[in-house]
Amino acid sequence: MEVPRLDHALNSPTSPCEEVIKNLSLEAIQLCDRDGNKSQDSGIAEMEELPVPHNIKISNITCDSFKISWEMDSKSKDRITHYFIDLNKKENKNSNKFKHKDVPTKLVAKAVPLPMTVRGHWFLSPRTEYTVAVQTASKQVDGDYVVSEWSEIIEFCTADYSKVHLTQLLEKAEVISGRMLKFSVFYRNQHKEYFDYIREHHANAMQPAVKDNSGSHGSPISGKLEGIFFSCSTEFNTGKPPQDSPYGRYRFEIAAEKLFNPNTNLYFGDFYCMYTAYHYVILVIAPVGSPGDEFCKQRLPQLNSKDNKFLTCTEEDGMLVYHHAQDVILEVIYTDPVDLSLGTVAEITGHQLMSLSTANAKKDPSCKTCNISVGR
Repeated sequence: MEVPRLDHALNSPTSPCEEVIKNLSLEAIQLCDRDGNKSQDSGIAEMEELPVPHNIKISNITCDSFKISWEMDSKSKDRITHYFIDLNKKENKNSNKFKHKDVPTKLVAKAVPLPMTVRGHWFLSPRTEYTVAVQTASKQVDGDYVVSEWSEIIEFCTADYSKVHLTQLLEKAEVISGRMLKFSVFYRNQHKEYFDYIREHHANAMQPAVKDNSGSHGSPISGKLEGIFFSCSTEFNTGKPPQDSPYGRYRFEIAAEKLFNPNTNLYFGDFYCMYTAYHYVILVIAPVGSPGDEFCKQRLPQLNSKDNKFLTCTEEDGMLVYHHAQDVILEVIYTDPVDLSLGTVAEITGHQLMSLSTANAKKDPSCKTCNISVGR
């Protein structure tokens, strides 16, 4: 495959905004904005009649790419040498205006058959709304450009991480997972009021809730998967759950085999950190054939419950034995309701360490350990 070529911006150092369209030769130049205003020395000639793109269509959307096509009148079509694409995050409605005349803000591609693929994790993020508009242009012998009017502005949203991207995260998490430690219970910390509410209003059964937006921005489970968070980490010296927790002084403990057994499937959900030295791995346990299982099967890499680097369930002498990774903090999501009668609720003796809470925590986009080369 031919490697895309980047030309230098006129009067400007190379900027991440310039690397954009896969398998196309790119040029980064200063362009007029959608209102037709031009910066000084922009190198764009007075507007002449070129076909204006219309009926723009966006397709094949991923977390860091999309295909774009449009229709245009045949008049002067053979004069088109380039396409100018103005791409902006929807929340920054004025980002197409020049804040500095030497900063290129548009994507420039040589005219190729449509649809064309626009790809670039420097400027495209997962699960993010964008606006896009297009111009046609004709490069003159003196280097100036004749341009059409801007097309209409359309909106689209990039996708979540695919299984391919999640597998890349999985492989990075495996590198630092560490040795496996034995454990016997899953546990969930909350305030006393939470458990009182469950008993009074939900017939003693903890109900799955939609996962918050903590972790990787592109994770397909954030804001979508319903489940109940559990922990399983143990203290190295005791082999028991720690007595401290960021989530509340009351703890529900349940035997591991009640949630994780041959009748459940295990999935990898995410790998992230919060500007700290320690890292989190999110795993999902779903009863076979349940709605949660079907959701995960379509979106997440499935793990071998007996042989993986994070959480295992094996059989020894007719008994189920459980191990968890030592060097990452596991957050386990169980996708079905859990009745409190299956375990015990008791007050812990340690402290409530609020600084360790991951509720809606944002992932560190600069960490080389837990990021992959797509939008964060």
